[in-house]
Amino acid sequence: MKPLLNTLYVTTQGAYLARDGETVLVRVEQETKLRVPIHTLASVVCFGQVGCSPPAMGLCAERGVALAFLTEYGRFLARVEGPMSGNVLLRRKQYRWADDGEKTASVARAVVLGKVMNQRTVLMRELRERPEGEGAEELKAAVRRLAGVLEEVERAKTVDEIRGQEGEAARTYFGVFDHLVTASKEAFYFRERSRRPPLDNLNSLLSFLYTLLTHDVKAAVESVGLDPAVGFLHRDRPGRPSLALDLVEELRPVLGDRLALTLVNRRQVQGSGFEKSESGAVVMNDETRKEVLVAYQKRKQEEMVHPYLEERVTLGLVPYIQATLLARHLRGDMDGYPPFVWR
Repeated sequence: MKPLLNTLYVTTQGAYLARDGETVLVRVEQETKLRVPIHTLASVVCFGQVGCSPPAMGLCAERGVALAFLTEYGRFLARVEGPMSGNVLLRRKQYRWADDGEKTASVARAVVLGKVMNQRTVLMRELRERPEGEGAEELKAAVRRLAGVLEEVERAKTVDEIRGQEGEAARTYFGVFDHLVTASKEAFYFRERSRRPPLDNLNSLLSFLYTLLTHDVKAAVESVGLDPAVGFLHRDRPGRPSLALDLVEELRPVLGDRLALTLVNRRQVQGSGFEKSESGAVVMNDETRKEVLVAYQKRKQEEMVHPYLEERVTLGLVPYIQATLLARHLRGDMDGYPPFVWR
């Protein structure tokens, strides 16, 4: 099994990454604050005003360590990559599948089934914890409606039909999402999903977690030799990692939504940790962002039994496992793509 390597998150403004042999140095005002051996890293993510020397970039590229640059508040800017790797025959197979409507629909259907099942599990877990709590009837109705959506997705023949059912599931799921918030309701109310920009604290938290998840999934897709830009559920668009976004969908409820609710309901994040910018977007302050990054890393280290492999794995390895299963399906080693279903 592939080992779960670390992700180095650099959030200190003015920090600078340098190279010392096989080690990445993090310097602040000419003082070395951290030394990290390159072999322990899967990726490096820099937030805001963080610089990087060409030798450090070269080291990351040589060792296959993804190096990404985001704004201080988590919006993706750029990514530094080494020479393209992977099996050209696998990529050619991926491109052929993406041009085949029936094959495209089969993968998109599996992804959406996994996503809706996991959304339903999030709601059902809440109902088990407080079956007669506030909003219980609305949650039960949403669980029943999502069960109906799953049946519709199974019957859908085209990608457009599948996308339509995914949209229906999202409206149902996020329509009751506010009932899942049990603490600090005045600061973390939820009315609707807003993304560009996020307009409230909870949407800001969700968007930030989705950005981290997308980075991890894109790295996983590339590591198995697939092209992250050519997807099945998401249409091709220049600069968009469509395949990575496909696999993100089934993982959002587990590594995004559930973690966001845990942070809020356990009061690990506070409303005071968010502020509204001049553009109207709600963003996290530096302290809250660090708290979320630590929680995300801890979540990735949690173990569970993978539903298809039936082996204990860390959640952080699930993107890599799903990318591997998809690659095996495209090669013809498996009859179908088994989505990740949380239990």
